[in-house]
Amino acid sequence: MSSQAYYVPAQSRWPILASVSLFLMAYGAATLINALSAESGGMLGLVLLLLGALCMGLIMVGWFGHVIDESGQGLYSDQMDRSFRWGMSWFIFSEIMFFAAFFGTLFYVRVLAVPWLGGEGEKGVSNMLWQGFEATWPLMTTPDMNAFPGPEGLIDPLHLPLINTLLLLSSSVTVTVAHYRLKQDRRSQVILWLLLTVVLGCAFLLFQVLEYVEAYHELGLTLQAGIYGATFFILTGFHGMHVTLGTLMLFIILLRVIRGHFAPDHHFGFEAVSWYWHFVDVVWVGLFLFVYLL
Repeated sequence: MSSQAYYVPAQSRWPILASVSLFLMAYGAATLINALSAESGGMLGLVLLLLGALCMGLIMVGWFGHVIDESGQGLYSDQMDRSFRWGMSWFIFSEIMFFAAFFGTLFYVRVLAVPWLGGEGEKGVSNMLWQGFEATWPLMTTPDMNAFPGPEGLIDPLHLPLINTLLLLSSSVTVTVAHYRLKQDRRSQVILWLLLTVVLGCAFLLFQVLEYVEAYHELGLTLQAGIYGATFFILTGFHGMHVTLGTLMLFIILLRVIRGHFAPDHHFGFEAVSWYWHFVDVVWVGLFLFVYLL
C-alpha cells in the first residue's frame, strides 16, 4: 500500500560517499593507465581503483537496502513512482550518450581520420606525414609501427562474438518472460526465468574473458595495438563493465523475488533492471556489427 503524500527522505550520507568512491575509481584508473612513468604508479593506481570499487559495492548494498526498506514501508506515492521512472529514463539516456561518444570516435577514425592519412578526402595532405601509408580498416599496419604497432590478428566475429550475441539476445527474451510471469503472479516461474537470465549474463562475461585472453596472448591485440586496439578495448571493456553491473542487479532482483518482494501491479525495481538489461543488449548488437563484423 503506497502513501499518497510525496515522500521526502531525510539527509543521506550515501551520495557523498558514492562521490568519494567514484573519485577513487577515476583517479586510480587514470593512474593505472598512465603509470606516472614509474613502476610504483601502476601499483598505486590498481590499489586505488580496487579500493574505490570495493567502497562503491558496499555503498550500493547499503543505499539500495535503504531504498528497498522505504518501499517496503509504503512510503512511496504514485508521484514518487513517476519520479523513479523519469530518473531511470534519464539515467539510460545518459548511458546512451556515453556510448554514443565512443561510437562517434570509432566512426570518425574509420570514415575520416584513417582515409586522410592515406591521402584521401579534403585533408588527404596528411599523407605527407607518412608517405606510402595504406588506409585500411581494421588498421593492422599503423603509420608508426615502432611507437604504435598494430595487432597481429583479429578476433573471429563468427566464433566467440557470435556466441555472446546469441547469449545476450536470449537473455533479453528470458528477462521479458520473467516480467510477464511476474505480472501473472507466477512467482516460481519468475525465479526460474530470472535465474536463467543471470546464468546467461555470467556466461557472456566468461566468454568475454576468454576472448580477451586470446586477443592478448595469441593475436597481439592489446590496448596499445594502435587505434584499432584502443577503440576495441574501450568499447568492449566499458560494455563488459555494464554487463557485470547488470548481472549483479539481476541477481539482486532475483533474491528479492525469492524473498517475496514485488507485486504484479507494483514492481518498478524489476522493470528498471529489465530496462537497463535491454539497453546493454542493444549496445552489444551495435558492437557486434561495427567493431567485429563490418
